[in-house]
Amino acid sequence: MFQPRYEITHALLENIKRITSLTQALNQRRFPNTVLVELQKDAEAVSSFASTSIEGNPLPLTDVKRILKNAPQNIRDSEREVLNYNKAMREINGKLGDGAIPVTLSLIVQIHKQVTNKLLPASQSGRLRTDPVFVNDPRSGTTIYWPPDASDVSGLVKDLILFVETNITKIDPLILAGLFHKQMVVIHPFMDGNGRTTRLLTKILFANMGLNTFNLFSFENYYNQNVTRYFQTVGARGNYYEIANSIDFSPWLEYFTGGIIDELLRVEKILPRSSKSPQDELKPYHQQILDFIKDKGYITDKDYAGLANRARPTRRLDFNKLIEMGLIKREGKGKNTYYKLK
Repeated sequence: MFQPRYEITHALLENIKRITSLTQALNQRRFPNTVLVELQKDAEAVSSFASTSIEGNPLPLTDVKRILKNAPQNIRDSEREVLNYNKAMREINGKLGDGAIPVTLSLIVQIHKQVTNKLLPASQSGRLRTDPVFVNDPRSGTTIYWPPDASDVSGLVKDLILFVETNITKIDPLILAGLFHKQMVVIHPFMDGNGRTTRLLTKILFANMGLNTFNLFSFENYYNQNVTRYFQTVGARGNYYEIANSIDFSPWLEYFTGGIIDELLRVEKILPRSSKSPQDELKPYHQQILDFIKDKGYITDKDYAGLANRARPTRRLDFNKLIEMGLIKREGKGKNTYYKLK
């Protein structure tokens, strides 16, 4: 099994503490659903811009937002790259709303197929590579890294998945996500599209482990601010078979968690200063609904009637208010209607 070498350095430990504090502060704030929807759309645009820009896409953020808004039919590869990434990310965010998404080999190739749709030959899109690849230094043009042989890729990816599954309750979520991210880049499982696929998978790991902050998170933005440093820390140099057991993940983990802090601070700045208004204030009976759902998993109108002395039309208004605030969602129909946390 994959056994990464890393240390819990002072810098890494401080970063994890800071992230925990920032995340808790953000999660305690409440915002109108309309605000969250707009901010999520903006975060998706920033992620689509940054993640493709890292790979050399020349489109500026203003053009990316225009393309995502208008979805033109006749598009260049640079525009298709942005649309592919955004579509994959939106589908992931939608699925995450219903719970965790297991990271499997099938999911990995599915995401790769989405981000490389019509950008790679059908024989390469959504398929682990069957040919050797080399990583060149963009400045000198010389080869600096020889990834593992294609025949070993499937086994290495499966080992990495098993490592995540085995350690999901043993290793800090931030460290686990960081280890996964770098090792995917080291394995280089596809002919192209490795970075975009890996960054989307890292988002899924964040959410699965409770680190999905309002879907407003775009850690790709940090990497795009200094692409050279990103590649220097996430990548590897030399022949995989000569360096695999000696790769030190510590510098990357410090950089990786530092980027999360940077992004959390960015999110904090763009969120409205006044997170509550009178119409968004939770009343005690609203909190009773939320507490009941947290305890039981769902609530029906009959359950609520037993909790609070509220008339049926008023109870309906209470449920609708929590739905509008983005806190709960309605399931079922008619007499079988019930409500769950969103």
